[in-house]
Amino acid sequence: MEIGSAGPVGAQPLIMVPRRPGYGTMGKPIKLLANCFQVEIPKIDVYLYGDLVPECRNWWLREVVDSMVQHFKVTIFGDRRSVYDGKRRLYTANPLPVATTGVDLDVTLPGEGGKDRPFKVSIKFVSRVSWHLLHEVLTGRTLPEPLELDKPISTNPVHAVDVVLRHLPSMKYTPVGRSFFSAPEGYDHPLGGGREVWFGFHQSVRPAMWKMMLNIDERDLWQQLRIWIKKQVSRNKHFFEKSKKKKKKNLQIVVSVI
Repeated sequence: MEIGSAGPVGAQPLIMVPRRPGYGTMGKPIKLLANCFQVEIPKIDVYLYGDLVPECRNWWLREVVDSMVQHFKVTIFGDRRSVYDGKRRLYTANPLPVATTGVDLDVTLPGEGGKDRPFKVSIKFVSRVSWHLLHEVLTGRTLPEPLELDKPISTNPVHAVDVVLRHLPSMKYTPVGRSFFSAPEGYDHPLGGGREVWFGFHQSVRPAMWKMMLNIDERDLWQQLRIWIKKQVSRNKHFFEKSKKKKKKNLQIVVSVI
C-alpha cells in the first residue's frame, strides 16, 4: 500500500488500495442466504436542492413538501420525479426551472374547522450528484475518496441512493431514525403501563463488490402511549392558554364605585 504522493497535493488519491490478486481455489463453494438485495442504479446525474425550511412540526414536513410538488406540478416539477429526505434536501432526476438564487413557494394545507394552514417553502439548487461516478467506482475503473454516507452530502452519490430508497417507506410507515414502523392492525402486543410493541424494519444501503446492496433487518419498537397522550394534553393546554390570553387582551374593564 502506498501512502502519500511526491506530486502536487490533490493530484492523486492519498491512499492507493491494492487490487485483489485473484480468487481462492482450495475451498469449497457454498450458498448463503443473506438479507441483502442488489440495487440497480441508472447511469444518470441527479440534482440536489436545499433550504426547504417550512416552519412547522416535523411530522408535517413531508405532507407540506408533497403538497408543494403536486400544487406546482405544471409550473415547476412537471414529470420530474422528486424525493425528499424529510429535512432540508430534495433530489430530482432532472433540473428544475428555478433561478440560481432560489425560489420561495407558498403552500397551503387544509386545517381543522375549515381554517387553512399556510407555509412558505424555499428551494435553491445546491449541486449535481453523479451516479456515473458511482458506477466507475463500483466497477474499479476509478478510485476517488471512499463512497460512504459520511462524505459531504452535496457530492455524495450514496446518500442520494439512500434518500431515493427511503422516500416511499417514509410516506407509508412511521420513520424512527433509520427504521420504519407501522401500527398493529388486527392484533396488539401490550406490554402494560400504556406501552405496546410496534414491528417494522431497518434498511441501509452500502456499496459492495461491483454493485450497490440494500440491507433490511427486522426491528421492534415499544411505543409509550402514556407519554404520547401526555404530550397531546400538554399541547392542547398550551393552545387553551394562548386562547385565554387572547381573550384577556380584548377584555374591557369597567371600575364601579359603590
